[in-house]
Amino acid sequence: MMRNYIRHPSDIPIDFQPEELTEAHSDRLKNISQGGLAFQSSTSLAPGSIIRVKIPLVTPVFQAVGRVMWCHACGDQFEIGIEFLDHDDVFRARMVEQLCHIEHYRQQVLEEEGRQLSSEQAAAEWIQRFAPDFPDPDDDSRS
Repeated sequence: MMRNYIRHPSDIPIDFQPEELTEAHSDRLKNISQGGLAFQSSTSLAPGSIIRVKIPLVTPVFQAVGRVMWCHACGDQFEIGIEFLDHDDVFRARMVEQLCHIEHYRQQVLEEEGRQLSSEQAAAEWIQRFAPDFPDPDDDSRS
């Protein structure tokens, strides 16, 4: 199981629906990686259960099916880690990972510098400043 997560600010919305339930929930993404993702939720999920996740912030919307690998109580919330079941989701997750960084950068520039960037402008600046340091998914040296 991959543990090479890149931390994201917990301001990226994520929707999820456990396979056995008909209602969907919305919470905040904590991190996403090559093999899965983690999010904070007010709902506890049993390890081993199958879950559908959706990150509506990106276009096209990222959707994947995963298995809950762990669920830890964190105050009055739960931190939940899932592993993607479809290997095709790995590449798509990498793209979402970068888009989450770009969206956070756009918000950070607005808050810290007062500059309002379009998504395209934020992407261009982020790529120029940070892409060379973005971890390579094939690099096994990170932990």
